[in-house]
Amino acid sequence: MSLYNPSRDQARQFLFDAWAKFKQNAPLTDLEKIAVEVIQMHTEYHAILDAPERHMNKQYFPEMGETNPFLHISLHLSVIEQVSINQPIGISDVYAKLLKKYSDKHLAQHDLLECLAETIWHSQRNNLPLDSAHYLNLLNQRIGQA
Repeated sequence: MSLYNPSRDQARQFLFDAWAKFKQNAPLTDLEKIAVEVIQMHTEYHAILDAPERHMNKQYFPEMGETNPFLHISLHLSVIEQVSINQPIGISDVYAKLLKKYSDKHLAQHDLLECLAETIWHSQRNNLPLDSAHYLNLLNQRIGQA
């Protein structure tokens, strides 16, 4: 598996495996521990992760109101990594302010991942590289919202 650009199936298999290892009380890697922590915040995804044979190839259609649980968990992992290395510069500060605002890391992470998803969508729609300034602007707007 490519560490930086896993295929859809590799990313899904990683989540299935981490969840299975956790449920079996098997040792987890550091990344698996983070993934399991995110999965534990999302009880609505447990049945999906318990049935890899049914869900490995399932497609999700946002236009039909479906949330892709694998994408959602992966976005959580992305923002956790971004905060841990403060990339883009300033995101750790934004996250700290969101934690203070919500007193809940799950809600704070959701603000980050919604801004990240919008930034990715904007980039893909306009066929441009990711715009960190746009991303940070969206994040800073979240700090100011009640």
